[in-house]
Amino acid sequence: MGFKRSDFRCRRSFLRLSLAAATMAGLRIATEPMLAQAARRHPAVSRKDGIFIDSNENPLGPCAAAREAIAGITPEGGRYRDDLSEDLVKLFAEQQGLKVDYVRLFAGSSEPLQYTVLAYTSPKRSYVTADPGFEAGIHMSKISGARVVAVPLTKSYAHDVRAMLSEAPDAGVIYICNPNNPTGTLTPHPDIEYATEHKPKDAVVLVDEAYLHFSDAPSALDLVKAGKDVIVLRTFSKLYGMAGLRCGFAIGRPDLLERLDNFGGNFMPITAVVAAIASMKEPQLIAERKRINASVRSETFQWLDRNGYTYIPSESNCFMLDTKRPAKTVIEAMAQQNVIIGRVWPVMPTWTRITVGTPREMVRFQAAFKKVMDGRVG
Repeated sequence: MGFKRSDFRCRRSFLRLSLAAATMAGLRIATEPMLAQAARRHPAVSRKDGIFIDSNENPLGPCAAAREAIAGITPEGGRYRDDLSEDLVKLFAEQQGLKVDYVRLFAGSSEPLQYTVLAYTSPKRSYVTADPGFEAGIHMSKISGARVVAVPLTKSYAHDVRAMLSEAPDAGVIYICNPNNPTGTLTPHPDIEYATEHKPKDAVVLVDEAYLHFSDAPSALDLVKAGKDVIVLRTFSKLYGMAGLRCGFAIGRPDLLERLDNFGGNFMPITAVVAAIASMKEPQLIAERKRINASVRSETFQWLDRNGYTYIPSESNCFMLDTKRPAKTVIEAMAQQNVIIGRVWPVMPTWTRITVGTPREMVRFQAAFKKVMDGRVG
């Protein structure tokens, strides 16, 4: 089953009406930068002077090929160019061994995450997530009226899938972020398989792979290919450095994805689409950026070890750091030095999340953090 230009155009009016209706009902997409911004309680720090390692952004930005593609497509900015969206979906499907109707294109992965919650949860069907975990689905459950079941991570900071299943026999969505945001830790693939095999009937397992490329973890796309009740999310915001451009996928059986269509969508920004295509055609990009992130992360961990600070080992571009005091006070003290970190999860009040930045940014972080911990600031 292939795409037709008419498929996009026929959906446009319907999707815009759906989005308008959802907006009137109070729907607002919660994203990582929105949550980070909401957590900031200090005066604004300028982008020129500050170090921002609070939103899991990739400081490398789009790769050179993506930047060239963006510049080249700019004269076409007055056109919708839905054919480019078709090309991107086809390319991803070919690279992953999928049929094109198993792939939906979105402006990032926050939209399909929250549309999945709206589609599959209700006052009778719970939303199940890790604690701590990415909170966007929790915000959307307020719209669907679903009970939120937040289950503590295991001692190794993996999702406790057995507890998630036992505590929510009425689950509509079981959300697994792998690697997890904020801890950057992995949930073994067999545990995700277990969740798909033992979940309640008609529930979906929503696997968020926003940070997958930073790790060695296998993807859950094999479960999609096996026809399981699984939706996988991918984004170009993290490793590909396109957070400000907005591009991502939801991948699943067509019948599962069709229910997401009811909640919104629109034509994609062509700059994001061509940047994504160019990035996916760079054969060494993932490995090189994974190496860079791992190197800076390892050097940061070595510094933390030398200074006796406690952190959770991560396989992502972020990690959790124990401040040994209310973390909000440390965040505020760091902001006084123009180093923006954060945020705090209620279940871990003395911990804060740190994004892995450039080597220069992490040196600034280290100097500022040591001053705060030594009592010289704040």
